[in-house]
Amino acid sequence: MPITAIVLAAGEGTRMKSRHPKVMHKLLDMPLVWWVVRAAREAGAERTIVVVGNGAQEVRDLFADDEDVEFVEQTERLGTGHAVKTVKEAVGGFEGPVVVLAGDAPLIRPETIRSLVDATTTGHNACTVLTMTPPDPTGYGRIYRENGQVRAIIEHKDCTPEQRESLTECNSATYCFCGRRLTENVDSIGNNNVQHEYYLTDMVGIYVGLGEPVGTVHCGDTTELLGVNSRIQLAEATKVMQRRINDELMASGVSMLDPDQVWVGPEAHIGQDTVLLPQTFVWGASTIGTDCVIGPNSRLTNATVGNGCTVDETVIVDSAIDDDVCCGPRAYLRGHTHLLSHAKAGTHVELKNSVVGEGSKVPHLSYIGDCQMGTGVNIGGGSITCNYDGKHKSHTTIGDHVFVGSDTMMVAPVNIGDGALVGASSCITRDVPAGALALERSKQTIIDNWATEYWKQLEKED
Repeated sequence: MPITAIVLAAGEGTRMKSRHPKVMHKLLDMPLVWWVVRAAREAGAERTIVVVGNGAQEVRDLFADDEDVEFVEQTERLGTGHAVKTVKEAVGGFEGPVVVLAGDAPLIRPETIRSLVDATTTGHNACTVLTMTPPDPTGYGRIYRENGQVRAIIEHKDCTPEQRESLTECNSATYCFCGRRLTENVDSIGNNNVQHEYYLTDMVGIYVGLGEPVGTVHCGDTTELLGVNSRIQLAEATKVMQRRINDELMASGVSMLDPDQVWVGPEAHIGQDTVLLPQTFVWGASTIGTDCVIGPNSRLTNATVGNGCTVDETVIVDSAIDDDVCCGPRAYLRGHTHLLSHAKAGTHVELKNSVVGEGSKVPHLSYIGDCQMGTGVNIGGGSITCNYDGKHKSHTTIGDHVFVGSDTMMVAPVNIGDGALVGASSCITRDVPAGALALERSKQTIIDNWATEYWKQLEKED
């Protein structure tokens, strides 16, 4: 039967000390709740209901394009049981397996969720609890059993000293319910406790009292179940996911000089025999081909990199480079720039919304914006396409095999024809025909001994 996932993401997260909801804080460039929704989806959930509260619109906006994600707003935050009750009231009930996940626990694996569902369906359980045995169980609810069967979840503060010592299996706050029986019984949760809140853990006792089967699945890797309640815990969870992704990449043929200094997001794809050097960040839907060297000190966001490329101390954002392209050190490509094969963007070069043709070079100290550049072009150092007049942006076209001398200003809109040569220190304001030489310079004036006399006069005045 179809799986429904309920992701609890309504909490304020006061320990984060933030204006943003806790679940929107990023782990490897993606919000915490995004990881949980993705895990549920990969586990087979066809329907995901995100319970929102604090910062609800920010969470809604994150999944605005995801048709399989729904939202239920918990206007009063009265506990986890209340959250599930609110969902039931909003959707009218459940059918099939219902997985309840914490929106601030981003490390859970899809296969763990799947095993929880399988245990529920094969055992015909009313509820299956995902449990763990952490090194320090302080603060966790303890699984209480009689004759091997789960009888209750006892909160840490309610345990006797003996129970705190002997009961080491803990509740992870992740569950799978039979949807029909959850619909029938969730309203039985009460709030007769100090906090006057409705706790989902009470469903275990309710089902035991009804004689319904309650099972467990034990997760051996407690890091999967780490919750994030502070920025310190966020850093700890990030380190776990960083290593998990990097280990998978290295196993697939990617090299890293120091995996602790490489950060790769979950949507990135990297080819074999590529080397990621220290202080490299690969974010978003970035794709890197084979036999590349990326870094050190490089950041790629939604970047497409071909095969055999070198990206040295370079930032590439929403842009693409083809095979055998060299960038950097200290280059910046942005705004849907595209470098064709064997092109180069050198030291202290910024490219924006431009196409650099095959084998063309922008070696150093230049800005090329809103430009279509042909093949075999050489741009001298210190050259600029002056594309903005304070109100409008205009386009520059440079043909094939053009040579542009150093310190040249190309004032857009302007076209430079194939095979043209532009002399250094020119300000090009008119189109240059193919094969022409363009020069724009003032006549150099020399006054003999002027500087000598000037310095002498300054010495007298001192």
